[in-house]
Amino acid sequence: MLMTIHALLPVILVIATGYLIARTGLISGDQWHGIERLTYFVLFPAILFKTIALMDFSSLPTLSMGATLLSAVIIMAVFMLALRPLFLSVWGITGPRFTSIFQGVLRWNGFIALAVAAEVIGANGVALVAVAMVVMIPILNVICVLVLSRYADGEPPTAAKILRDLYTNPFILSILAGLAVNLSGVPVPTIVQSTLAILGRAALPVAIICVGAGLDLAALRRPGPALTSGTLLRLLGMPLLAAGFAMVFGVTGPALAATIIAASVPSAGSAYVLAKQMGGDAKLMAEILTLQTVAAMVTIPLMLYLLT
Repeated sequence: MLMTIHALLPVILVIATGYLIARTGLISGDQWHGIERLTYFVLFPAILFKTIALMDFSSLPTLSMGATLLSAVIIMAVFMLALRPLFLSVWGITGPRFTSIFQGVLRWNGFIALAVAAEVIGANGVALVAVAMVVMIPILNVICVLVLSRYADGEPPTAAKILRDLYTNPFILSILAGLAVNLSGVPVPTIVQSTLAILGRAALPVAIICVGAGLDLAALRRPGPALTSGTLLRLLGMPLLAAGFAMVFGVTGPALAATIIAASVPSAGSAYVLAKQMGGDAKLMAEILTLQTVAAMVTIPLMLYLLT
């Protein structure tokens, strides 16, 4: 466990650096928005495209790992929907608040997952997390939008908008482009590989700095049922569920570590944006994201130690 914590410390320190930069005002709000867009639309698509285009899928447990994560996501989504009446009757958690808990439990932060996997697993870690992205990003976007459409107060999106959000997502586009190049056998020129490698090296540290900058520790109130359940089910429930399905599908070694990492990282910052756009409880969503990110510094090494 000490080795895992040692590997995670650089990620934690970079998150703390982002938090301090934001609090000292060295970078302003509008400037952070520009950095986040650069990371989202350029840097991460570069690393995803390069990784998948050059990936040897035959050497990775793509199907078993994908089946593990997909099964965990679907079962957890069904479980959360089954808990919905209990949340309402026992704790008075309304529809918009439930959608924030739902997103907090189901979504995952690919930025943190890639950074942690790179430190803990090594070069193969990025490729393995990319496999997780191929499986999870499309299904999670659809599920979360549908749940928000049903339980939030905002106007439900049309099928056309859902499809447009999916096919304009830079992560999905870069993954599909990488798959197309990989399967076609078209060689990626060395100069293109080098350019993408430079952009990719910037992606992880910049993204993790942005995660730290987005933390609002002052916004955390005394944890109640909504905040506590959204944190515990994400950081403890999801990795335990994923580990169970990993046993079923025979996922072991570095692939198991990548699976646990993908299941135990905090929820994605895009959950807050979606909550604001579709009438979810954005304040609760921000609190869940902050508490999860802080708590994950302890739970990720714990889950890796116990489950791998």
